[in-house]
Amino acid sequence: MPAALLVSKSPPLCGELTVHGAKNSVLPILAATLLCRTPCVLHNCPDILDVTHTLQILRHLGCSCERSGSTLSIDPRGFAENAVPPALAGSMRASSLFLGALLARTGAAALTLPGGCPIDYHLQAFRALGASAEEEGGTVRCRADRLHGARLRLPGPSVGATENAMLAALGADGCTTIENAACEPEIADLGAFLCACGANLRGAGTPTIEIEGGKALHGATYTILPDRIETATYLCACAACGGALTLRRAAPASCAGVIEALGQCGCRIRCGYDTIAIRR
Repeated sequence: MPAALLVSKSPPLCGELTVHGAKNSVLPILAATLLCRTPCVLHNCPDILDVTHTLQILRHLGCSCERSGSTLSIDPRGFAENAVPPALAGSMRASSLFLGALLARTGAAALTLPGGCPIDYHLQAFRALGASAEEEGGTVRCRADRLHGARLRLPGPSVGATENAMLAALGADGCTTIENAACEPEIADLGAFLCACGANLRGAGTPTIEIEGGKALHGATYTILPDRIETATYLCACAACGGALTLRRAAPASCAGVIEALGQCGCRIRCGYDTIAIRR
């Protein structure tokens, strides 16, 4: 039987909400903690199933993980594995992000594909950096005695492939240039976290990213970007139902297109540094 969603006319929406951290930022950043040699503290992490599964993967790989409210503490010093078991890898599509981090840190990675997203672009990027990368029977195995910097052009601006290429490039000797990179705010957020950990990286969030690899990273304290999808959903809900909402701990710049469109539709919107107020 197909599922059904019944939507009834809503009264106007009124009140205040706090926007959670972006799922699409926290997942690659959690994978990136494997590149660090000392603990990381991540604030504004949503308590959702994908984050729980990612922490389970990190624990399997030997990391210590603790949550206190919306703050995660990751200690990667016990990291000792380079393979993600099928049961854990299959728990979410984003598990493929561990390939680049594992390859950079250990020179090898193995992961059973969770399905849902082709990873051809990811494997092409790994090969450009000097790794062997093969998929057989639903399992990807990557290996490199030594990764080297390269100029690689992604066939399409894939978010996941850009993130995996960034992580793998940090373990490569020399400079890597990623062309036709994805430009989403979450890419810039990953880049900012890596720079906070000591990476020499420029251009994250633009079509061209330059990375100087081969440098050990240290841990950092970092706050995850607010979720632009959640933010836009609340704004559109108020626009549809009427009323007045104030969104706190938001990032107005990441939703500029939605804010502009709703303003053109007659909504009154005021933006502060980390607040958005909408009235319709």
